[in-house]
Amino acid sequence: MASQTYYDTLGVARDVDGGALKSAYRKLAMKYHPDRNPGDAEAEAKFKACAEAYEVLKDPQKRAAYDRYGHDAFTQGMNGGGGGPGGGFGGQGDFGDIGDIFETIFGSAFGGGGMGGARQQNRRGADLRYDMEITLDEAFHGKSTQIEIEVSQACEACDGTGATPGTGERTCTMCHGRGTVRAKQGLFVVERPCPSCNGRGSVLEDPCKACQGEGRVDKVQTLEVEIPPGVDTGTRIRLAGKGEAGARGAPPGDLYIFLHVKRHALFEREGTTLATRVPVSFTTAALGGSVDIPDLDGSTNSVEIPVGIQSGKQLRVRGAGMPVLQGRGRGDLVVEIKVETPTKLSRQQKEILEEFRETETGEECPESRSFFTKLKDAFGA
Repeated sequence: MASQTYYDTLGVARDVDGGALKSAYRKLAMKYHPDRNPGDAEAEAKFKACAEAYEVLKDPQKRAAYDRYGHDAFTQGMNGGGGGPGGGFGGQGDFGDIGDIFETIFGSAFGGGGMGGARQQNRRGADLRYDMEITLDEAFHGKSTQIEIEVSQACEACDGTGATPGTGERTCTMCHGRGTVRAKQGLFVVERPCPSCNGRGSVLEDPCKACQGEGRVDKVQTLEVEIPPGVDTGTRIRLAGKGEAGARGAPPGDLYIFLHVKRHALFEREGTTLATRVPVSFTTAALGGSVDIPDLDGSTNSVEIPVGIQSGKQLRVRGAGMPVLQGRGRGDLVVEIKVETPTKLSRQQKEILEEFRETETGEECPESRSFFTKLKDAFGA
């Protein structure tokens, strides 16, 4: 009778995707977990079998090897180099000399370090990204805030080692501690990281049941974040060591906070420069005056409107913009004037404007006079 496959163990089809595979494993792991079945040797055996199957099938490289060779892919000395899969992933078969030649010539390109054991050390945990949205006022003043993020942390049960307390590691029987295995590809023999120990050269004697030997578990973590004044969209804040925990005691990665500043109702921003558009009445534009514009620091900027200002004219207020990030001073505030033509006039206002129109000579609006002069010259009117 054919032996049960890893797919059978987890109750999934051979074309199962990663999400469904993980879900199936979690259900079985919870069902047969030793803590839920104290003293049940059969449940413990099934729990270990499920963990073994998932460990292979969740890794694309291991799964490809298993799909091709079955359980023999993880058996040392398979076939001795004859037909079929050749020397296998574990055994060197009759290709030892050729493999040594390739190691000598190409070194780590085939073995990750040549003869003597290309053991892969535990890799640093992955860096993580967190996107945070803040207001322009918060970007101006800076702020202290807290975030909650689910991230893998060192397992407390095994202190991050991945091993049940009191146990350790043993030499991998698949690669005999080398960290690499050889496989025949056509006429060549190449070395790859051992799929059984992931290139470490050793495996755990008794994996921690709380983290399944990973040395890390997912937990919600509350972190303090300091946002300095002057930040902008795209500013990155690094929290060293707050990323994903490394597997089996390896150093953790970093967490990067990416900031996104919301649009402001009054101001637009370009670097440290703030810009705003201010409508003024046509009488203020003609006679001059001033407008008050609130400052993000809580004060007010009084902007003088010169006599005869035109729509589109920009006025600059020095030092009224955004703070310089990690520097001194502030940028500028640019005020663009928009002259507004009145749409609702009283009878008295209309009469006054009619009197003004009767007194116009053309000198009051030089641009209009220049345009109509050019028009007359062009068409001989």
